[in-house]
Amino acid sequence: MALSKYTYELLAVAIYFVILLMVGLLSYKRHQTASDFIIGGRSMNYWLTALAAHASDMSSWLFLAYPAILFSLGLTQAWNAIGLIFFMFLNWQFIAPRLRVATEEFNTLTLSSFFESRLVDTSGVIRVFTALMSLGFYTIYISAGLTGFGILFENLFEIPYSTSVFVGILIVIPYVFMGGFVTLAWIDLFQGIFLMCVVIFVPLYILPIAGGLSEVTRVAQLKHLSLSLVPDLSAHTIWSILFMTFGWGLGYFGQPHIITKFMGIRQVHEIRKSQYIGMTWMVISLTAATFLGMVGIAYFQGTLIDPQSLFILMVKENFSPMLIGFILCAVVAVTINAMGSQVLVVSSNIAEDFYKRIFRPKATSRELLLASRIGVILVAFLAYMIARLQLSTIYDLVFYAWSGLGSSFGPLLLFSLYSTKVNKYGAWAGILSGGLIAATWPYFNHFEVAVPAMIPGFTISAILIFVISHLTQHRNGHKSSRKRPL
Repeated sequence: MALSKYTYELLAVAIYFVILLMVGLLSYKRHQTASDFIIGGRSMNYWLTALAAHASDMSSWLFLAYPAILFSLGLTQAWNAIGLIFFMFLNWQFIAPRLRVATEEFNTLTLSSFFESRLVDTSGVIRVFTALMSLGFYTIYISAGLTGFGILFENLFEIPYSTSVFVGILIVIPYVFMGGFVTLAWIDLFQGIFLMCVVIFVPLYILPIAGGLSEVTRVAQLKHLSLSLVPDLSAHTIWSILFMTFGWGLGYFGQPHIITKFMGIRQVHEIRKSQYIGMTWMVISLTAATFLGMVGIAYFQGTLIDPQSLFILMVKENFSPMLIGFILCAVVAVTINAMGSQVLVVSSNIAEDFYKRIFRPKATSRELLLASRIGVILVAFLAYMIARLQLSTIYDLVFYAWSGLGSSFGPLLLFSLYSTKVNKYGAWAGILSGGLIAATWPYFNHFEVAVPAMIPGFTISAILIFVISHLTQHRNGHKSSRKRPL
């Protein structure tokens, strides 16, 4: 019986991945140059851009980490999602249009090459600093995705965790290797719709089984978990809400795997359509994931050894083996979306910022494409080694990487798009200070109300960019390549 059960589950997973493999094979021929591989030749329609930007954002955080934190700490933690929604709206509104125009004008494929061209940094320092920060924080980010794979396959098939993590590598690499940007965008579109349906369906199906909303309320009160967004008006609560909102939200301005999706849209005027579609998807998905965490409180009576497995165990205990396989493919889907985009960004940094800049300035487009794909393998291997160590929860790993990327690149991107005063010296200081503060902040964060690394990292980076750019104006022959904001 056990063998039959696993056979059905494996069959469902296999069918799902055959579909994705077909997408990868069909889009392979579209990638003939580095531009095709990295940003899809700037040919994406607004549907693809919307779902690519949002589905590649969430990772296993949506199904495993976020419901777990709600299950453990109550509904107040939903401010994390509120902050993400608000700042992603700002991202679409103020970053996407300007960045799409600017990167085409400067003929740049990555965020680092845009910074270099925008600030006329012929030394290559911006590229190297940006690539180093990307490599460091994205390796942690990708390891969080592999941790999600490990938890999923360990629970679903009773495969040892280390083996499950390796299976995750074998799943992700082929799609990035074969298809690049366009393949990931089409996979994001398909999987984004699929996972939204799953995250809505499962908690609605489980709620009556768990005893309804009254049981959620009863167990929450028993476990002293708040079901209010604002449980009280104390200074501690208000500061916690502000830190959750800004601690996650500010990071959107500096996530290359999301930002680069804006560069690939076909027409700038279609960005508004993408915004409406993407934000609708995001609000629905995060609301459903919030509800999932709340339903889990009643279903598990507030007690679960590993809250990260909440969604997986719910599905395993209430559906047939074949359906279990299909439903849990949503976790695989959202993880692939994020990891694929992250690996693509880092491999692009390796090709454009290290290989071309330092070793082969005259490298051909085909040569850079090969370097990008080799970079995929190298980055995935490093992330695999970290994931095997199980250093932390998915939530903490994602938050650490998110804070580092947001602090390193967010302030500089805002200055680059909206200021004529920023120069390369300020950029160097901003990237290094933001990244280093975010990386080390957890070791000094001993306040009564924990201050997220994003707050000091983003703030100090912005201040240093402004101050040092001002102090070094006389040393910069060109303040920027523009005399007006972009």
